[in-house]
Amino acid sequence: MNIIGFASMGIDKKRAQRSAFRIPEATLFAIALIGGSLGSILGMRVFHHKTKHWYFKFGMPLILILQILAATLLYFSPLEFKFM
Repeated sequence: MNIIGFASMGIDKKRAQRSAFRIPEATLFAIALIGGSLGSILGMRVFHHKTKHWYFKFGMPLILILQILAATLLYFSPLEFKFM
């Protein structure tokens, strides 16, 4: 998902420069939410894309922090997950 997040930022940047059909912002956030937040953040930095929008500037790192917290809580959780 991180590769997709990174690539989607690059693709959207190219499309913005060409005034072509863009990737919706909701889609960019959805990619980040399902696991591509780190790639999206790196794509923002590398391609200098969406860096002036406050909701991307603060939203993407917030998603990453929440994902790290959730993974940490699940890892150290006393609950046991068993598959059949």
